[in-house]
Amino acid sequence: MQKQQTSGQKHQGILKDSVGEYDIIDCEECGFIHATPIPSPEELKTIYQHEYYVDDKPLYIERFIEDLEWWKLAYGDRYDTFEALLPEGARRLLDIGSGPGYFLKHGQDRGWDVLGVEPSQQAQSHSTEVLGVNVLQKEFNREVASEIGSFDVIHLSEVLEHIPDPKYLLENAYQILAKNGLVCVVVPNDYNPLQEALRAGCGFEPWWLAPPHHINYFTFDSLSVLLEKCGFHIVLKEATFPIDLFLLMGIDYIGDDKIGRKCHEFRKQFELNMSKANSNSIKREMYRSFAKNNIGREIILIAEKDV
Repeated sequence: MQKQQTSGQKHQGILKDSVGEYDIIDCEECGFIHATPIPSPEELKTIYQHEYYVDDKPLYIERFIEDLEWWKLAYGDRYDTFEALLPEGARRLLDIGSGPGYFLKHGQDRGWDVLGVEPSQQAQSHSTEVLGVNVLQKEFNREVASEIGSFDVIHLSEVLEHIPDPKYLLENAYQILAKNGLVCVVVPNDYNPLQEALRAGCGFEPWWLAPPHHINYFTFDSLSVLLEKCGFHIVLKEATFPIDLFLLMGIDYIGDDKIGRKCHEFRKQFELNMSKANSNSIKREMYRSFAKNNIGREIILIAEKDV
């Protein structure tokens, strides 16, 4: 593999793949894999304020509602962890990139004081008008951070892969976290061992690459290092279900929504049935074991603010 440098920028590193006009490099400057050229903030603003939930994810909210029982289980795991780690009474949460608002609604129903920041007009309207949670239709930046006060938890689910400068966002988040506050980051686990096995053994192309929507591609190690650079120390590493297993078992859901939804239903039933059997703690221990081996479809890291 060759070293690739983007003209006029400091971003350079081993070339991992190419997709259309984009090169995917393991960037020496950033410490994680990302696309080059990096899309401009203006390009991304157009995508996420107006197009994302209309053109790119038209069924996102509908599917979310279909899966709501399962999402509540996942959200309950996160809030359980926050409450176990924080002192009683530390219950103010900011959700950056809050989407349709269900994570905020879950926290509000548990007695948390919640606020969302979400660039999409459609998602913000659903959050405020349908769910009754407080969401600002804005992009999170230094100016917004200076206006909204401090928080005990900042939640960033499926956000860092989309933005040009994850370090800048995390540094701003650090500034508005209370002493010993928590940041929870969830991102896709890309270039993971199961994906690499599918490429090496089964001839799969890197289907997870999706610039300009997904700019950044993290591993457990690279995301941990990024958080540590921004002044956090990791207190929990957990994975989500390794959906790539279905591909390794010969069930090819890539590009087939019907098969993909069926595989998702199997994963949902496994997790819901574990909960019904009062075995949710076993599921979580299993997913933490997966994380130690860099396996799982998503990375979940919870980190505490160093002071």
